[in-house]
Amino acid sequence: MWAALRFRLVPAIKLYLLGFKVLLEQLLNKRLKLPVMPRQDGKVAIVTGGSRGIGYEVVRHLARLGAHVIIGGRDEQRGLAAIKRICEEDKEARVEFEKLDLASLQSIQQFAVSFKKRNLPLNILVNNAGVMLAPEGRTEDGFEQHFGVNYLGHFLLTWLLLDALKDSGKSGDVSCVVNVSSSAHSIGEIRLNDLNSCQHYSAHAAYCGSKLAQVLFSSHLHQEMQREGFPVVSCAVDPGMVDTALYKHLCTPLHLAQSLIARILFRTPTEGAATVLSATLSPALDEDSGGGYWANGRREMTTPPTFDPQLPLSLWEISLRLLGLQ
Repeated sequence: MWAALRFRLVPAIKLYLLGFKVLLEQLLNKRLKLPVMPRQDGKVAIVTGGSRGIGYEVVRHLARLGAHVIIGGRDEQRGLAAIKRICEEDKEARVEFEKLDLASLQSIQQFAVSFKKRNLPLNILVNNAGVMLAPEGRTEDGFEQHFGVNYLGHFLLTWLLLDALKDSGKSGDVSCVVNVSSSAHSIGEIRLNDLNSCQHYSAHAAYCGSKLAQVLFSSHLHQEMQREGFPVVSCAVDPGMVDTALYKHLCTPLHLAQSLIARILFRTPTEGAATVLSATLSPALDEDSGGGYWANGRREMTTPPTFDPQLPLSLWEISLRLLGLQ
């Protein structure tokens, strides 16, 4: 009993202390602005969860730069509403919506098949959608929600679209995979023998672990692409603490406090999108700048677990087995 209670409390305390630290840093640092980036005419981008929040701002900015953007999301009504707003601002915007449920491997496969049938290039893939502190539950295929949606769903999506990314990249203009992670990855743990949190469940631990998994995946994918000589870069991004719907699963008192604090101290979705866009479009300016871990609008050092050469490889191989890709 005490062990289970400790397993729930410790990750929660760590996450809220980290959140307090991040808020202080954001308060002391200057506000982020959307970067000035080159036109993206002729390029195609997919952004998961692009109907609202950070994802919406990423879609809006890419469309303004001339990219053809596909929003992948669960809620078609919300997606079409987002497209309408973007097109009202920019009559030339090329934005569309495709159904994508990252909690369903079948939905991910259908999305990938539908995209590949169109024979479009794929220059940018932004894995942005996610859940945070969700109650204990399983995806359609039996995976723990945070692990299944935040990490494994995006792993499968990237894997299925990797050939399109490889074919679309070229020297000096590489394709880019961006995983929207979090500073929470720094306190996350990967338990390879219990990735689905069957032994003990903590929403806080599951969330942090899924964000670490995204960082490990980004790093290993980038290394694989560089080793094999493919024109694809991969990076992980921390957008900071941003005022979005991501915090809806907080308990009522904390959610009320968060809503009040967010208006003063949190970044806006536009500010949160600034780092994502910097990482996404920087290879267009300098091919060598791709990859790594990005925060506060620039590339930064990541945490010690990601320097363990065996952990990313082990997670990669287990993920392939879980998804039936090996």
